[in-house]
Amino acid sequence: MKKLIVLGVLLVAVICTFCLVNHKEEDYLRIHIRANSNSEYDQQIKYQVKDTVVSALKPIVDSIQSKDDMINILNQNVEHLTMVVDNKLRELGQNYTSKVRISEEKFPTRSYEELTLGAGVYDAIIIELGSGKGDNWWCVAYPPLCFVTAEGDGENIEYKSIFSKWLSN
Repeated sequence: MKKLIVLGVLLVAVICTFCLVNHKEEDYLRIHIRANSNSEYDQQIKYQVKDTVVSALKPIVDSIQSKDDMINILNQNVEHLTMVVDNKLRELGQNYTSKVRISEEKFPTRSYEELTLGAGVYDAIIIELGSGKGDNWWCVAYPPLCFVTAEGDGENIEYKSIFSKWLSN
Protein backbone atom coordinates (compact mmCIF):
# COMPACT_ATOMS: atom_id res chain seq x y z
CA MET A 1 0.00 0.00 0.00
CA LYS A 2 2.82 2.41 0.90
CA LYS A 3 4.52 1.73 -2.44
CA LEU A 4 1.28 2.55 -4.26
CA ILE A 5 0.95 5.87 -2.40
CA VAL A 6 4.59 6.78 -3.08
CA LEU A 7 4.13 5.87 -6.75
CA GLY A 8 0.99 8.02 -6.91
CA VAL A 9 2.73 11.00 -5.32
CA LEU A 10 5.67 10.65 -7.72
CA LEU A 11 3.31 10.44 -10.69
CA VAL A 12 1.49 13.60 -9.59
CA ALA A 13 4.83 15.39 -9.10
CA VAL A 14 6.02 14.41 -12.58
CA ILE A 15 2.75 15.53 -14.18
CA CYS A 16 2.81 18.87 -12.31
CA THR A 17 6.42 19.49 -13.30
CA PHE A 18 5.62 18.68 -16.94
CA CYS A 19 2.66 21.07 -16.90
CA LEU A 20 4.69 23.93 -15.37
CA VAL A 21 7.63 23.57 -17.76
CA ASN A 22 5.74 22.93 -20.99
CA HIS A 23 3.60 25.99 -21.51
CA LYS A 24 1.93 26.55 -24.82
CA GLU A 25 3.63 28.96 -27.18
CA GLU A 26 0.86 31.52 -26.69
CA ASP A 27 1.96 32.03 -23.08
CA TYR A 28 5.18 33.79 -24.08
CA LEU A 29 6.38 36.93 -25.80
CA ARG A 30 9.96 36.50 -26.93
CA ILE A 31 12.46 39.23 -27.70
CA HIS A 32 15.15 38.80 -30.33
CA ILE A 33 17.84 41.30 -31.17
CA ARG A 34 19.51 40.27 -34.41
CA ALA A 35 23.00 41.62 -35.09
CA ASN A 36 24.02 43.18 -38.39
CA SER A 37 26.53 40.34 -38.92
CA ASN A 38 28.48 37.71 -37.04
CA SER A 39 31.64 39.79 -36.87
CA GLU A 40 32.93 40.22 -33.33
CA TYR A 41 32.41 43.97 -33.65
CA ASP A 42 28.73 43.67 -34.70
CA GLN A 43 28.13 41.15 -31.93
CA GLN A 44 29.50 43.67 -29.40
CA ILE A 45 27.18 46.33 -30.87
CA LYS A 46 24.26 43.92 -30.43
CA TYR A 47 25.01 43.51 -26.72
CA GLN A 48 25.30 47.25 -26.18
CA VAL A 49 21.96 47.75 -27.94
CA LYS A 50 20.52 44.93 -25.81
CA ASP A 51 21.48 46.78 -22.63
CA THR A 52 19.72 49.91 -23.92
CA VAL A 53 16.59 48.00 -24.99
CA VAL A 54 16.35 46.13 -21.68
CA SER A 55 16.72 49.41 -19.76
CA ALA A 56 13.92 50.90 -21.88
CA LEU A 57 11.65 47.86 -21.40
CA LYS A 58 12.28 47.26 -17.69
CA PRO A 59 9.84 49.93 -16.41
CA ILE A 60 7.20 48.61 -18.82
CA VAL A 61 7.45 44.95 -17.89
CA ASP A 62 7.47 45.72 -14.18
CA SER A 63 3.90 47.03 -14.46
CA ILE A 64 2.39 44.72 -17.11
CA GLN A 65 -0.07 42.06 -16.01
CA SER A 66 -0.64 40.11 -19.24
CA LYS A 67 1.03 39.27 -22.53
CA ASP A 68 -1.79 41.00 -24.43
CA ASP A 69 -1.18 44.21 -22.46
CA MET A 70 2.53 43.96 -23.23
CA ILE A 71 1.89 43.49 -26.97
CA ASN A 72 -0.58 46.41 -27.03
CA ILE A 73 1.85 48.77 -25.30
CA LEU A 74 4.73 47.68 -27.51
CA ASN A 75 2.63 48.11 -30.67
CA GLN A 76 1.84 51.65 -29.54
CA ASN A 77 5.54 52.30 -28.93
CA VAL A 78 7.29 50.61 -31.87
CA GLU A 79 8.37 53.99 -33.26
CA HIS A 80 9.72 55.08 -29.87
CA LEU A 81 11.64 51.82 -29.40
CA THR A 82 13.03 52.16 -32.94
CA MET A 83 14.17 55.69 -32.09
CA VAL A 84 15.85 54.46 -28.88
CA VAL A 85 17.71 51.74 -30.79
CA ASP A 86 18.67 54.01 -33.69
CA ASN A 87 19.96 56.67 -31.25
CA LYS A 88 22.13 54.02 -29.61
CA LEU A 89 23.44 52.87 -33.00
CA ARG A 90 24.34 56.49 -33.90
CA GLU A 91 25.99 56.95 -30.49
CA LEU A 92 28.10 53.87 -31.29
CA GLY A 93 29.08 55.33 -34.65
CA GLN A 94 27.05 52.96 -36.83
CA ASN A 95 25.77 54.04 -40.24
CA TYR A 96 22.88 51.56 -40.29
CA THR A 97 19.50 51.71 -38.57
CA SER A 98 17.14 49.19 -36.99
CA LYS A 99 13.82 47.62 -37.80
CA VAL A 100 11.53 46.90 -34.85
CA ARG A 101 8.36 44.87 -35.17
CA ILE A 102 6.02 42.66 -33.20
CA SER A 103 5.23 39.51 -35.15
CA GLU A 104 4.63 35.80 -35.03
CA GLU A 105 7.66 33.79 -36.05
CA LYS A 106 8.76 30.20 -36.02
CA PHE A 107 11.57 29.46 -33.57
CA PRO A 108 13.62 26.36 -32.78
CA THR A 109 13.73 24.82 -29.31
CA ARG A 110 15.65 27.04 -26.88
CA SER A 111 16.51 26.68 -23.20
CA TYR A 112 16.81 29.47 -20.69
CA GLU A 113 17.66 28.67 -17.10
CA GLU A 114 15.07 26.12 -15.94
CA LEU A 115 12.74 26.80 -18.87
CA THR A 116 12.75 25.13 -22.27
CA LEU A 117 10.66 26.68 -25.02
CA GLY A 118 9.79 24.08 -27.61
CA ALA A 119 10.03 24.71 -31.31
CA GLY A 120 6.98 26.50 -32.61
CA VAL A 121 5.40 29.79 -33.57
CA TYR A 122 5.73 32.53 -30.95
CA ASP A 123 4.79 36.17 -30.67
CA ALA A 124 8.03 38.13 -30.57
CA ILE A 125 9.59 41.56 -30.51
CA ILE A 126 12.08 41.42 -33.35
CA ILE A 127 14.82 44.04 -33.47
CA GLU A 128 17.02 43.79 -36.55
CA LEU A 129 20.21 45.82 -36.51
CA GLY A 130 21.26 46.76 -40.04
CA SER A 131 20.93 43.65 -42.20
CA GLY A 132 19.82 41.54 -39.22
CA LYS A 133 21.85 38.62 -40.62
CA GLY A 134 23.94 38.02 -37.49
CA ASP A 135 23.37 35.84 -34.46
CA ASN A 136 20.71 37.02 -32.07
CA TRP A 137 20.34 37.65 -28.38
CA TRP A 138 17.06 36.39 -27.04
CA CYS A 139 15.05 36.44 -23.89
CA VAL A 140 11.46 36.14 -22.76
CA ALA A 141 9.85 39.57 -22.51
CA TYR A 142 6.61 38.21 -21.10
CA PRO A 143 6.47 36.81 -18.58
CA PRO A 144 9.60 38.78 -17.71
CA LEU A 145 12.17 36.04 -17.09
CA CYS A 146 15.33 38.10 -17.38
CA PHE A 147 16.34 41.71 -17.42
CA VAL A 148 19.64 43.47 -16.89
CA THR A 149 19.59 46.10 -14.21
CA ALA A 150 19.62 49.62 -15.59
CA GLU A 151 22.57 50.73 -13.51
CA GLY A 152 26.16 49.61 -13.49
CA ASP A 153 28.17 48.05 -16.26
CA GLY A 154 25.54 45.70 -17.61
CA GLU A 155 27.15 42.74 -15.89
CA ASN A 156 24.62 42.68 -13.04
CA ILE A 157 21.82 40.41 -14.15
CA GLU A 158 18.57 40.11 -12.28
CA TYR A 159 16.79 36.86 -13.10
CA LYS A 160 13.08 36.63 -12.55
CA SER A 161 11.50 33.22 -12.46
CA ILE A 162 7.85 32.65 -13.24
CA PHE A 163 8.01 29.54 -11.07
CA SER A 164 9.15 31.36 -7.92
CA LYS A 165 6.51 34.04 -8.62
CA TRP A 166 3.79 31.39 -8.76
CA LEU A 167 5.05 29.73 -5.61
CA SER A 168 5.12 33.00 -3.66
CA ASN A 169 1.46 33.81 -4.49
